[in-house]
Amino acid sequence: MICHSSFVFSDDFTRYRFRDDHPFNQQRVILTKDLLEKEQALTSDDITPPRLATDQELRLVHNPKYIDAVKRGGEGLLTESEGLEYGIGTEDTPMFTGMHEASSLLVGSTLAAIDSVLQGKVKHSLNLGGGLHHGFERKASGFCIYNDGAVGIKYIREHTDYKVLYVDTDAHHGDGVQWAFYDDPNVCTFSIHETGRYLFPGTGNVNERGLKEGYGYSFNLPIDAFTEDESFIHLYEYAFRQIVEYFKPDIIITQNGADAHFLDPLTHLCSTMKLYERIPMIAHQLAHEYCEGRWVALGGGGYDIWRVVPRAWAQVWKIMSTGTPFEGPLSSSWRNYWQPKSPVRLPTNWNDPEGSYQDIPRKQEITEKNLKVLEKSMQFIYNQKKYNSSS
Repeated sequence: MICHSSFVFSDDFTRYRFRDDHPFNQQRVILTKDLLEKEQALTSDDITPPRLATDQELRLVHNPKYIDAVKRGGEGLLTESEGLEYGIGTEDTPMFTGMHEASSLLVGSTLAAIDSVLQGKVKHSLNLGGGLHHGFERKASGFCIYNDGAVGIKYIREHTDYKVLYVDTDAHHGDGVQWAFYDDPNVCTFSIHETGRYLFPGTGNVNERGLKEGYGYSFNLPIDAFTEDESFIHLYEYAFRQIVEYFKPDIIITQNGADAHFLDPLTHLCSTMKLYERIPMIAHQLAHEYCEGRWVALGGGGYDIWRVVPRAWAQVWKIMSTGTPFEGPLSSSWRNYWQPKSPVRLPTNWNDPEGSYQDIPRKQEITEKNLKVLEKSMQFIYNQKKYNSSS
């Protein structure tokens, strides 16, 4: 299925940079775009330029005092103690020059993606510069200053009556987006992530269901450390389909963190590139089934920027625009160009070879634990179906 899609991009995405040795490195977006171009899967006609989000748009989610603090931090006018009050200047989220402008561009890029879909210019849009899902109303967290996904969803609700489904497959819980809409029945959030017992931010439990009118519109699947492809894909596909049928969204927003891969240095999951083919394929299919194709995909985590992220994110675009994934050998011209710059040996194929990592001795136990998590997470939907069928 060939779909008219847009790819939001600017070289200025790399201005969102904390320091040279920080794991969050937007060079990965450059690597992905170049890989797509060398595979002749992306042309200049596909590119949508981003814009800066306005202060008014940022205030849809963020407190004005926080926005002012970010501005002052980027100008060197924020003291260390003031910064810590807002989560700025920490080990995870250090201050850097021009941080407000760089962060506003990432939010504006998500809004540009959303506009292209809402205005009917394209069916789908991809903004790999976005997906900063840990940002809060008045606090930075987990490498995220402004929460572009949350601002984008508020923006959709301001301009339409669309019900929004937010799906987060980052290895870290999509906490900032979840809490922003925890009492909103028109926004449903679904996050599948490594359990918070071992990983930041420590939230995303099955019992986080929503509050007041929003109760029953928050879903979490905290999977066990060392979960492999088969279990992750089964839980994701089953839950996604159940939630879509239950909520019946008008538009789907996906956050496509690429940090569940076994090579990622910050997490403990054991997926391969098989996962990063299935994740966008299911989102693509369900967007067409339920939302007339309306789908906006964002980036997110992913800290092996050489071997994992370019392949994973390129698959999102390939499936979004053509309905089929890349297969076979990776572009040799891409590898030859970037290998001298890479500290690790670049992969030669789109798929990971069999036996890429050591066998997980607890595989059966992990799979069974994950199935119990799935059952608990979906229990609310099961109960609703029983109630509706009996009434």
